[in-house]
Amino acid sequence: MSTTGQFGSFFDEVGGHETFRKLVHEFYRGVADDPALRALYPEQDLGPAEDRLRLFLEQYWGGPTTYSEQRGHPRLRMRHHPFKVTPAQRDRWLLHMMAAVDTLDLPPANDLLLRDYLERAAFSLVNSLDED
Repeated sequence: MSTTGQFGSFFDEVGGHETFRKLVHEFYRGVADDPALRALYPEQDLGPAEDRLRLFLEQYWGGPTTYSEQRGHPRLRMRHHPFKVTPAQRDRWLLHMMAAVDTLDLPPANDLLLRDYLERAAFSLVNSLDED
C-alpha cells in the first residue's frame, strides 16, 4: 500500500472513496465513447469493470482492501494477459485516464504521484506490438 505522509494514506489525503469514484467514473465515460478502447471491454455494461478498477485503485492507494477480499491478489499483468494491449490502446487508455485525473483538482504533489503511477501501470500492461 502506498502512503505519502506521516498522517495517513494517499487515499485519505485525496478525499477517499469519493475521489476514486469520480476518477474511475470519468475515465469510463471516455471509454464508453471510444470504439477502439471500448473493444477491450467485453462486458456490455461497463459498470462491473468500473467497480473493479475503483476497488483496485482504492486498495492500492491505502483504502479498503475490498478488492483483495473479493477477487484475491490483484495480479494486474495476469488479469490483462488474455487481452491484446497495444501501444495505441495504452495511449487511448492514458488519454481518458489523464482527462479523468484533470477533473479531480488534486494538490500538485498528489496529482503528480497519481499520474506517474497510472502512466507506469499503463506502460507495463502492453503485451502486443501488433496493431492489427
